[in-house]
Amino acid sequence: MKRETLFLKIAVILIGMPVLALCVLGLPMVVRGNEGYFPTYWLYPVIIGMYLSAIPFYFALYRAFKLLCDIDMNKAFSESSVKSLKYIKYCASMIGILYAAITPFMYLMAELDDAPGLILIGLVITFGSVVVAVFAAVLQKLLRNAIDIKSENDLTI
Repeated sequence: MKRETLFLKIAVILIGMPVLALCVLGLPMVVRGNEGYFPTYWLYPVIIGMYLSAIPFYFALYRAFKLLCDIDMNKAFSESSVKSLKYIKYCASMIGILYAAITPFMYLMAELDDAPGLILIGLVITFGSVVVAVFAAVLQKLLRNAIDIKSENDLTI
């Protein structure tokens, strides 16, 4: 492994660990602790949405790790990199849509519990994933243009 991307690869792995701990330990504790307090038709859509959002999250982390491996192998300007950015964009969009769908349930739960921070969690994750999707789309477009310019220059004598 090259030193340039080693820190980023470690960061990608460390980003995935708290989410895994939340899925394995945190969310079941939330369900057990609040089962009688909130109606189940409010609680379970939120929990299911959080579990479903873990799937595109880990797929995006995998594609980010793959992108870093491409950079290590001096294939940063390749179709594989563009494809990785495209998948990261789609995954971030899916996470944003999932959290936008469960935020109304979080609002109802926050109103019942008088906890405005719960609404903030849904909104921050929604807007954060939209920012990541837009950033990945911009990088994908820039990389596509750089690849086109590079291939044009390779054809020129």
